[in-house]
Amino acid sequence: MATQYSKWQCISVFKVPMKSKLKFLGVMPGSDYRIFLSCYGLFCYFVDFTYLSGLEEDLKDSLFGQHIVSDVVLKAVTSFMTDSNPNKPLVLSFHGTTGVGKNHVAKIIARNVYKKGIQSKHIHTYISEHHFPHRKKLDLYSAQLKQWIRGNVSSSPRSMFIFDEMDKMQPQLIDVIKPFLDYNARVDGVPQKLEAVYLFVYSNASGNVIAEVALDFWREGKDREELWMNSKELETKILQNIFNNKNSGFLHSSIIDHHLVDHYILFLPLELKHVRQCVMAEMLHLNMTQDYDLADRVARNLPFFPEEEKIFAVKGCKSVRQKLVLYVD
Repeated sequence: MATQYSKWQCISVFKVPMKSKLKFLGVMPGSDYRIFLSCYGLFCYFVDFTYLSGLEEDLKDSLFGQHIVSDVVLKAVTSFMTDSNPNKPLVLSFHGTTGVGKNHVAKIIARNVYKKGIQSKHIHTYISEHHFPHRKKLDLYSAQLKQWIRGNVSSSPRSMFIFDEMDKMQPQLIDVIKPFLDYNARVDGVPQKLEAVYLFVYSNASGNVIAEVALDFWREGKDREELWMNSKELETKILQNIFNNKNSGFLHSSIIDHHLVDHYILFLPLELKHVRQCVMAEMLHLNMTQDYDLADRVARNLPFFPEEEKIFAVKGCKSVRQKLVLYVD
């Protein structure tokens, strides 16, 4: 009879000395360095390493106008990644209009959790209309998706799954994901490892609701930094919007009513000053000398709404790079 080893996990955290030679691994001297070991009995395998201090700084330096996102993502990801025995996977649901930073934040999380960032073999991205384009093949897609998730979680417990365009995903496929998200998850009767991270990215779902609340705040003369998830029952409105959206796969899925999403994260529409910051960041990316006046000119030439007040950028920072190159001699 085969010996049954129980699973355990070790998280080793230590401070990298200032004179350390670990920099070639991507670990900066003076930072916190963490190693995950997933073990069965006496046998352990290396999972990955993360930084404990890099995420906060990265969110502060490269995410603009999203104080709600920065606060919730930092707390949720840090808490989960330092938990050696979570009782369920981490499930984050991103909501907002185009160009406000949803996929950008996914990349920020990735590069602070995995050595190779978004290119890590532990990260798996699925885009609804790209990976699952044909309704007639839903049974095939469902079988493949279950196999992909189960196989990747089994081989690498600290995997991250990004589902883009979730509002366009068919309910049948969402129900395939659901068992992997649950407390003490079991799929086909088999216990699942609970260390994975699932990010649901919505292209536009609930974006109008968020924009309306943000606009109300502006018209009332309030600072957008005063807007939080409990402001004007914002989270409740988001859930109602998802449930009432007949085109959303979540309408017919049990993920919401089983409370499997840990955090609904709201991305606010971006104002002129935030778009200007995006332009300045793109200048650095393109090895240009930062020019505030040029950044202001590029930002002001982008479309804003509402028609009269012109407060929020219609496409956020989505086309900033393409617009900026038009101004380069």
